[in-house]
Amino acid sequence: MSESDDCLFCKIIAGQIPSSKVYEDETTYAFNDINPKAKVHVLVVPKKHYANVAELAADDPTELAHIVSIAQNIADKEFHGAYRLVFNTGLDAGQTVFHMHAHVMTGEKLDE
Repeated sequence: MSESDDCLFCKIIAGQIPSSKVYEDETTYAFNDINPKAKVHVLVVPKKHYANVAELAADDPTELAHIVSIAQNIADKEFHGAYRLVFNTGLDAGQTVFHMHAHVMTGEKLDE
């Protein structure tokens, strides 16, 4: 696993900062967002550090597809398969942690 010493999500993945784990495998970790915007709001992150989704897509599209699959599995379990998947890329788009993460929001009907 490649990591950044000052990255919040790298520290969560390493177990240095506690989180509410939803899913984990060899390459990916998912945990509940501490500031949820929906009934179910899970962050899905690759264990390898990528700054944003574009960087992940260029380097490892298979991992990106795996993250989308995990999002679908969470939605299937939590809310009959319906979900919103959000990737914030860049400070001006609302990205505050520069470790690629997907926001999976579900568990209720979401407003547009």
